[in-house]
Order: sequence, then C-alpha cells, then structure tokens
Amino acid sequence: MSSSASSHIEIKADSFAANDSSAFIEKIRPNTGISEPVYKQLQRRINDMIQSGELGDGFSLPSERALAEALDLSRTTVRRCYEELRAQDCIATHGRAGVTVKAPPSRINPEMGKLKGFTEEMRELGVTPSTQILEHKIVVDRTIASIFNRPASTRFLRLVRVRLGDGMPLSREVAWYDLTVAPALADWNGEGSAYQYLELQCGLGLVHAEQSIEAVLSDDVEVGVFGFDQPGPCLLLKRKTYADNGQIVEYVEGTFRGDAYTYRVNLKIRPN
Repeated sequence: MSSSASSHIEIKADSFAANDSSAFIEKIRPNTGISEPVYKQLQRRINDMIQSGELGDGFSLPSERALAEALDLSRTTVRRCYEELRAQDCIATHGRAGVTVKAPPSRINPEMGKLKGFTEEMRELGVTPSTQILEHKIVVDRTIASIFNRPASTRFLRLVRVRLGDGMPLSREVAWYDLTVAPALADWNGEGSAYQYLELQCGLGLVHAEQSIEAVLSDDVEVGVFGFDQPGPCLLLKRKTYADNGQIVEYVEGTFRGDAYTYRVNLKIRPN
C-alpha cells in the first residue's frame, strides 16, 4: 500500500463516499478541543464505521505512517488506536499487506415464542443450515438423569453438534435424548432436525419447552469452533423439551456466538 496521505482506501460502494480516502480522513479526524484522548476518538470512529457497514470485511486501512501524516498526528497515537482495534478483533495486520478490516458477520435474527429446531429456524430466515457431528454416543449419566427425573440407570443419546448457517458456525450444541421415551433415536445419525425425527420416526408429538438464555464467554472448545482469537461473548440456551406424554424427551445446552445471533421477542400488552 502507498504511504502517501492520498492512498487509495477501499470502502463499500454504498458508503458515505466510495473509494474516497479524503472523505474517510475527514470522517475520522479527531477533535483536539475535547478531553477524550485522540487515539480513543480515532478508535471509536473507525469502529463505528465497521459496525455500521461503511467499512466492509477485508477492506484496507491506511498504514500507521500514512494515517499519522494525513491527520498530522504522531505515529504513536495512531499505533495505539490500531492496537486497541486489534484487541477488539476489529482489524488485522498482515505485514506488508497492510491493515484490513475484520467486520462482524451479519446477524441472525430469529423470533422467539415458537418451539422449533435450528434447521427450521434457519430455513425460515432464508439461511442454508448444515451440521457437523462432533460426538454421538449412548451414555448413562446420573446428573442428566436427574434433569429428566429419570432413574440413574436411564440410557441417553448424547449428541454434540456444530450448527452452521450458510457455512458459518453459529452454535455448538450438547444435547441429551431419553431413549426410554424415544428408543428409535438410537438409530438416528444426528443429521438434520431432531424434532422432525422425533415426530416422524418416534411417533412423538412435541408440545412445549422450557428455555433459559444467559450471557457467557466462549470456552476453549467454542473459541476453536467459532474461529475466535480469544474468548468472546456468546448466548447460552438451555432447553427442556416435553413430549405429548408429559415426559422430557430432550435437554440441550446450545452456545450461540454473540456476534452473529440476536433473538427477537414479540411482547403483547394483553396476552390471549
């Protein structure tokens, strides 16, 4: 990349001024008359442009020297700004290739309120679902049996899956299924929708589920699955699913990446 202040800077065509480096420089130019540190102003303004989509994934930013010259700042100030952005995983430095934007993926926005599996949810949103099976085995687990209110000797199918949307890993699920209630699940390969298999192959109607959602940081396994550089914010969903015979048939803990998943809830003033 050229080091001159007028270096070509790639920006989304629908942004404030496509491929116009001078417009980019003016948009991030700090205000020296306020108390906020200059490097913080730069960091905040560049981050805002990334989050809004004005700077897309993979687009080039000026080198430290070029940006310092364009803004009449010290390289130390620009370096600190870039270090903060790297720590937030907003940019990446590739040696002579320069500095590039690491924009967050488009968010998935499923609506809550209806019992449905990942496969159905993705298809409703126009996203192609797929699955990677990490573990598939029959287990006896005293702790899980207590969640199901079943004897300690109860056999469960334990299934660990990575769920992908349009090829991007969105969640890692650890699920247990009661083989006493649904023995045919022992022959299921774990692909596709568990709910569809329960209804069509096991003859069970699913009537309702109890679900909780909490904020967590990804663990070491999830960092690898999601391709994070370090632990990142995620949503942990825990769900018990009940069959029409009143028994729990599924317990699942799913960790969804926080940078790609946002749940929507419709609230009624006067519920039916």
